[in-house]
Amino acid sequence: MHPSYEITSATSLGEQPMANLLSVAPVLLVCDVVAAANYYREKLGFSYDRFWGEPANFCMVRRDNLTVMLSQVDPGTKLVPNWQVVDKMWDAYFWVDNVETLYAQYQKSGAQIDYTLHLKPYGVKEFGIQDLDGHDIAFGQVIEE
Repeated sequence: MHPSYEITSATSLGEQPMANLLSVAPVLLVCDVVAAANYYREKLGFSYDRFWGEPANFCMVRRDNLTVMLSQVDPGTKLVPNWQVVDKMWDAYFWVDNVETLYAQYQKSGAQIDYTLHLKPYGVKEFGIQDLDGHDIAFGQVIEE
């Protein structure tokens, strides 16, 4: 039996109001931050303003007010994407409003699609891509409640 979770307001957890969380940004470790950022831009439709570090070792790529942070590891560091530790587990998951259109865009751009668009038993139509470092990124749209 799964535990039931109750949605509570920010003030019900204590006497004082709590701060609201506004956004989240997964941090993905990459071997080459410039190549990774360019893949996200050219294949996945993200953009970026700049790189940090000398030489570059960090970048924030953005799409539709969502951010993915890319952090370059030292040469020789072995990266282990989540799916290599836990079968079929993503490194990041994006909920989208039109998964079929996004899927078609990624097919056209040449993104590396690692599993095709299909309806999952949990009521989400989704597909997945892999980035240059083997991270599994999924995109899903709720089809049924």
